[in-house]
Amino acid sequence: MPATDDLAVVRKPLPHDSAPRHVTGSAAYIDDIREPAGTLHLAPGYAPIARGRITGLDLEAVRAFPGVVAVLTADDIPGANDVSPKLIGDDPALAVDEVRFYGQVVFVVVANTRDIARRAAKKAKFTTVAEPPVIDLADAVDTVLPEYSFGRGDIEGALAAAPLKLEASFRIGGQEHFYLEGQIAMAVPGEAGEMFVYSSTQHPSEVQHLVAHALHVPSSAVTVEIRRMGGGFGGKESQASQWAVLAALAAWKTGRPCKMRLDRDDDMIMTGKRHDFRVDYRVGASPEGLLEVVDVALNARCGHSEDLSMGVVDRTMFHSDNSYFYPSCRVLTRRLRTNTVSNTAFRGFGGPQGMTFAERMMDHVAYTLGKDPLEIRKANFYQGDRDHTPYGMKVEDNLLQPLVAQLEASSDYWARREAITAFNAESRILKKGLALTPVKFGISFTLMMLNQAGALLHLYRDGSLNLNHGGTEMGQGLFLKVAQVVAEEFGVDMGKVAITATRTDKVPNTSPTAASSGTDLNAMAALNACNIIKDRLYTFIEEKWQVRRNQVSFRDNQVIIGNHVMSLAELANAAYVERVQLSAAGFYKTPKIAWNRDKAEGRPFFYFAYGASCSEVTIDTMTGEMKVDRVDVLHDVGKSLNPAIDIGQIEGGFVQGMGWLTTEELVWDKQGRLRTHAPSTYKIPAASDIPEHFRVELFQSEGPREDTIFKSKAVGEPPLMLGISVFCAITNAIASLKPGVMPALDAPATPEAILRAVRGMTAA
Repeated sequence: MPATDDLAVVRKPLPHDSAPRHVTGSAAYIDDIREPAGTLHLAPGYAPIARGRITGLDLEAVRAFPGVVAVLTADDIPGANDVSPKLIGDDPALAVDEVRFYGQVVFVVVANTRDIARRAAKKAKFTTVAEPPVIDLADAVDTVLPEYSFGRGDIEGALAAAPLKLEASFRIGGQEHFYLEGQIAMAVPGEAGEMFVYSSTQHPSEVQHLVAHALHVPSSAVTVEIRRMGGGFGGKESQASQWAVLAALAAWKTGRPCKMRLDRDDDMIMTGKRHDFRVDYRVGASPEGLLEVVDVALNARCGHSEDLSMGVVDRTMFHSDNSYFYPSCRVLTRRLRTNTVSNTAFRGFGGPQGMTFAERMMDHVAYTLGKDPLEIRKANFYQGDRDHTPYGMKVEDNLLQPLVAQLEASSDYWARREAITAFNAESRILKKGLALTPVKFGISFTLMMLNQAGALLHLYRDGSLNLNHGGTEMGQGLFLKVAQVVAEEFGVDMGKVAITATRTDKVPNTSPTAASSGTDLNAMAALNACNIIKDRLYTFIEEKWQVRRNQVSFRDNQVIIGNHVMSLAELANAAYVERVQLSAAGFYKTPKIAWNRDKAEGRPFFYFAYGASCSEVTIDTMTGEMKVDRVDVLHDVGKSLNPAIDIGQIEGGFVQGMGWLTTEELVWDKQGRLRTHAPSTYKIPAASDIPEHFRVELFQSEGPREDTIFKSKAVGEPPLMLGISVFCAITNAIASLKPGVMPALDAPATPEAILRAVRGMTAA
């Protein structure tokens, strides 16, 4: 990497590489790809129950429907009938006999048009024996994985000795991904049994793996490509596989290209959500509010299968401390099986739920003691020798105190606190609340093998570069950032770097684009490829011109070789003539990390990203309505690779987190049917929900102590947890009704939830 104070492309606020095509409609998503001649379309069919047995299935009317080409069931799958991550074996592509949630796919219709396929699917006649479904966490007994815990100290002894003892339970709701582009895949059969699959997926290699197993062919016979997704947010990490497998199965059976695009209602019914939790906790603290012991049980609704619940709920545990030191603690998790769709990855991957608990607990201590919650938060920050997490990792790069202090001053927190106290004293119905909450988020996959990435880079004779890597673009600007690194390394303008679609036949064995590690991993792999090619060029230059490499620089679209200047094209052509290889496969694996889950020890994260947000709200205690009045955010991204992209990610992450905790409510009825399965019943934040004062700033630092790409930090997931400040501000407004009492507020804080909490305060 060049000297960090002499950068031409990196750290510049460049626009998203596809921005003009996004706004003009020319950015091609999978549904925009010109369909090959003879393309068929798929639609799913499912039983009208959430739990029970299928004793009869009559598909004759479906097959006879005009325009239907085939109807496929599990009997048509030549290989593994399983779309679970890592082939766990508990999630069939097409259900057989047993139904475990409402919307579980039993058959697919293959027809000349999508409309025909959907209409035909409704003609199926099921005979079933229904059983009462287990929907609510309170009714769940079975688990998808064994209980798991870690911690330290004598919990019961510390609780008995603590001057202040508190305990409570509350709910944290799930969240629908609501990506703009729904689940979609198109499969095109090859001439010798190969299968080419376009899939809107964050994990092309897993789609390749599962398609190959389903068709009983080697992975080398399956190629998966994705140029861009219209959003993913974790919902296309494991959940995209089923639709790709079914499209490939239909293509294999019919010998024709096949496409499967889910209807929005079906998408919401059939795909997993953020895990919802019931949190039960006990806490012991000093009279000053300093934590002495924390005992928390995190009960997660996982749905009917395991999916990614091991990693998601483990990360909930890892972030149940957020920014606070727990002298003695036990963090216990139960992963409960229910007759609902299997919950899955969602931006933050369980971390937001853990942090919401930590901030709820800080509020509980503060309101009980009659103190401002910010005082309690700051007193319990990691600092000094209070620097080890509940899982034993030392916090070495702590930015909590300077970052929070800066936001505390820039948001004018204490003056506003006084003004809000005065307002609440005079206002009988409307109440204001204010909260400043921190974020400490660990960066790395906690499944160690995923912390690796590859890249393929070609330098052509005209000086242009072709870049491919294992990361996927879902609107977050990953491709642009990685291309900026390549352009910087070769000293060329961005127009010289071609950004190409992610393909499993170019870069194999890729990790999912998740865990906020997309840029950290793939940009480092691309940098490695740059260095390999440049090293060959340096050697060539030394031999041809007798100029040492420390006298060579790539900048300003030129290559400066001692006192001689040439274009990159001239150098590349000269190297080609001398048979120098101008292509390289780069690779990177994250150093220093390790995690032994059985022993609950190690260093699961390469570094931590930090942030803080200050939110002010007004609630109506008569209706439960809530308005966000002001938001101030200060976030740590190290030395940003692209400030414009990073600020956009912070803004979007905050709003998504705010929506999860305020308006986005998932509701199932007693029959196990999702009732909030469309925009008419499921409410994401709208433009009118964003306050006029919404200030986002990047925290200025020297970057992480670790060797990250150009000293930057991840930005994908950490900002989502900044939205917790809105939930805490609502709690603060309700708490003003009765000093000394903690409001019983569940998330999301919908008007109904706010009213319940208000009534609880006035009745107490």
